[in-house]
Amino acid sequence: MARATTPRRKSINTALAWAVGLLIFFPILWTILTSFKIEAQAINDPPLFLFFDWTLENYAVVQERSDYMRYLWNSIIIAGGSTLLGLIVAVPAAWSMAFVPSKRTKDILMWMLSTKMLPAVGVLYPIYLLFIKLGLLDSRIGLVIVLMLINLPIIVWMLYTYFREIPGEILEAARMDGATLKEEILYVLTPMAVPGIASTVLLNIILAWNEAFWTLNLTAAKAAPLTAFIASYSSPEGLFYAKLSAASTMAIAPILILGWFSQKQLVRGLTFGAVK
Repeated sequence: MARATTPRRKSINTALAWAVGLLIFFPILWTILTSFKIEAQAINDPPLFLFFDWTLENYAVVQERSDYMRYLWNSIIIAGGSTLLGLIVAVPAAWSMAFVPSKRTKDILMWMLSTKMLPAVGVLYPIYLLFIKLGLLDSRIGLVIVLMLINLPIIVWMLYTYFREIPGEILEAARMDGATLKEEILYVLTPMAVPGIASTVLLNIILAWNEAFWTLNLTAAKAAPLTAFIASYSSPEGLFYAKLSAASTMAIAPILILGWFSQKQLVRGLTFGAVK
C-alpha cells in the first residue's frame, strides 16, 4: 500500500512546489510584463496579462531620464565591496569560533544574530550624524561599511556552520607540518570550505544589492545605487507604473541573471554539511 501511494505523494509534492514557485515568481513576472505596457494599460481594470500593446517606450524613457550605468556601477561596487570586506572580517572570526571555541562562543553568536532584530530606523539618526561628521554621507565607502556591518552576523553564522563540518584533525596536521595561522586559513581551511564560502558570498551580494533603507537614507546622487534608481520614479505627481516597472526590471535583471547561473552553487553551499 505504501509503495502504491509513493508516486502519488511525489506528484502532489511536485505540484505544490511548482505552485509555491509560481506564486513567488508571479510579482516579478507581473513587473516585467507591466514594463512593456503603456501607462494607460498599466493601470487598466481589469488588469491586462498578455493581450496588450507591447512597447519599449518605457525603457527608452528610463534610459534618457537616468544614467543607468552609473547606478549599476555603484551597486556593483557597494555590493562587491561590502561582501569582500565582510569576508576579511568574518573568516578569521568564524575560524576562531569553530576551532578555538570558548565558553561564551554560543552567547556571542546569539548576540550577533540578535542585532539583526534591531529596527534599522532606531539607529538611523546617530549613524546619519556620524556620517556627516566623518564626511561619509553620499559616499560608496560609507555604504560599503554600513552594509558590511549589517550583514556581518549572517556571514559569520554561515561560515561558522560550514567550518564546524571540517575535521579539526586536518588543521592540526597542517600545524604539525609547520603551517602558520595565515597559511592554515588560506591554503587549508578556505579551499575545503569553497562551497560554503561561495554561497555566503552570493547571499551577501543579493542582500546588499537589494538593501533599500540605508541606501535611500545615506545617499543623494553621487553614490546612489539601483535601489535609489527605482525610487526616483516615485514622484509627487503620482506613480508611473509602466516606467517604474521598467526601472525595477533593469535594476533586478543583473542579480536575477547572477542567481540563475549560480543556483547550483548556491544550493550546494546552503546544504553543505546538512547531511552527514
